[in-house]
Amino acid sequence: MAERTRRLKPSRYISIDIEADGPVPGPYSMLSFGAAVAGTQDADGFTAADPERQTFYRELRPISEEFVPEALAVSGLDRERLRAEGAEPAVALAEFTDWVREVGVGAQPVMCGYPAPYDWMFLYWYLIRFTGASPFGHSGCLDMKTLYATKAGLPLRAVAKGTMPRHLLSNRRHTHHALDDAIEQAELLANLMNWPGPRASAPVPD
Repeated sequence: MAERTRRLKPSRYISIDIEADGPVPGPYSMLSFGAAVAGTQDADGFTAADPERQTFYRELRPISEEFVPEALAVSGLDRERLRAEGAEPAVALAEFTDWVREVGVGAQPVMCGYPAPYDWMFLYWYLIRFTGASPFGHSGCLDMKTLYATKAGLPLRAVAKGTMPRHLLSNRRHTHHALDDAIEQAELLANLMNWPGPRASAPVPD
């Protein structure tokens, strides 16, 4: 069994953050996305990467006229500028797929996010819509919020970054710039992967 485990392909975790102008893809647009290689997990454990070394970032042309002003305001992106200067989604997502394959050589790429469902929903929809395939497959997604809840033994809905021990969080600011936040979340993932949990990490009384 141990020999079979060692033959399994490692996972290459890629932290991804997206900024969008509404709650769902299609009627609304993904305006930017950033990615940073966070690390690799194999049978011997998790090895963190320098999250600034291998990154990807694009700003995209909106695909519809609809948007939610409050959602747009979070990112601070200008839809009119992106309409003129943003990358065509088909081009950007094809370039991203090539990048994922390049940084994922020798491993299986896994998208990770905090929380992942919203970012995964937009990213996967765009990949299928504009390239016809996903380099992560249909389920290669890890949610850091769920990872923390499981390790901490907490209900998922009780978890927020403010409830986490400070040493697990990145020292970087959450700026709502997709690449900044992907790098920040890559550091959070590395800390979570190497965290033994609250009981194992608690000081032993004298």
